[in-house]
Amino acid sequence: MIATVMRIGWLSLVRDRVALAMTFVLPAAFFSIFQLVFGTQGGRGEVRPLRVALVDQDASEASRAFAAALEKEKALRLLTTARPRHAAASAPAARLDRARAQELVRDGDAPIAVVLLAGFGEGLARFDAPARAELLVDPSNPIAAPLLQGMLQKAAATAQPEGLARRGLAQFEKYAGAMTPGQRQVIDAWLARTGSDGAAQNPMAEGLVSVAVTEVVGGGPSAPLVAFFAAGTGVMFLLFSCAAAGGSLLEEVESGTLDRLLTSPLGMGRLLVGKWLFVTLMGLLQMTVMFAWGALVFGLELVPHLAGFALMTLATAGAASAFGLVLASACRSRGQLSGISTIVILMMSAVGGSMFPRFLMSESMQRLGLLTFNGWALDGYLKVFWRDAPLVELWPQLLVLSLLAAVFLAAARLLARRWETA
Repeated sequence: MIATVMRIGWLSLVRDRVALAMTFVLPAAFFSIFQLVFGTQGGRGEVRPLRVALVDQDASEASRAFAAALEKEKALRLLTTARPRHAAASAPAARLDRARAQELVRDGDAPIAVVLLAGFGEGLARFDAPARAELLVDPSNPIAAPLLQGMLQKAAATAQPEGLARRGLAQFEKYAGAMTPGQRQVIDAWLARTGSDGAAQNPMAEGLVSVAVTEVVGGGPSAPLVAFFAAGTGVMFLLFSCAAAGGSLLEEVESGTLDRLLTSPLGMGRLLVGKWLFVTLMGLLQMTVMFAWGALVFGLELVPHLAGFALMTLATAGAASAFGLVLASACRSRGQLSGISTIVILMMSAVGGSMFPRFLMSESMQRLGLLTFNGWALDGYLKVFWRDAPLVELWPQLLVLSLLAAVFLAAARLLARRWETA
């Protein structure tokens, strides 16, 4: 009897394709997504290079040697040129200045920029004062600044290794007395043998570069997390709410109400438009409550960004409600809708950035996230609340979300034809 009960349970699981997918497919899919999200390859834990905009205001031989030492670091990817901000794609790239580097950080094209200030090379040549540099940072990436500051000290040690060691020896002789010819010969041989590697480990390399950190985007260390969690959580639960609300179609099918509605002047087209408008208004209210709570409790700056929030929320709610109608029109029952919507929404949320910020993902995963609804919605909200972008710069996100709403509505109308011909 126990074997029979077990066999019945197995047959029930196999016949329920949604339950089967949630049991075996969804865990493996999530494991694969998060493996890719954190940028590991083959289990080796390889980290993608940090994009760094480099501005050399000193333009000396020492600063160029310093930049060359930075460029050899595998953990960094230096950007020294870029096209003007609003130039055509065919426009030639120009060497970066501080203003253009700041724009790259503000626009999210690079999480950090380093500016080698005038006199940087002279500072490297002096023992009593460090060279001066400035970091332009986006605080939403908390790893970039500490990582780059360590790389700057290492590059300072490797840019002019022999000179660095000899300056240290000069200071030693100044306070401890001159070395004998034999000691001098030993030191010269050591310098020739170790080269840059010996100097790179020299403890005198610490503090060779004095770094001033300037935040060029955002409203403080907590602002990016507040904006991200408000948008990420809001969009994900908006999708769940819209899918559940779209399920009212299936309830009307099961109760026979839909047949009576289709025989009335209303028709399927108007019925779908009416449901889409209602669910859109519900989504607008849901997102407003979410962001208002963030503003009241966690300090999210909602009022200064009200216009951008209104535009993004209208487009996001419209596309999400149309998506919910597509899912409902494609399913046969409430149970099937619940299972399928859970799988689809969770996977879109993981890839699209609702669970982990896309700007911290690998570049390939960031591009993959643009295939999801969440990716476009979150990019728009972060432009509004974090990058303080003007309304005109929201047009890519608003356009894509509007097109998605139109496509989803058209798909829902086509799928709903089966109820008209039944």
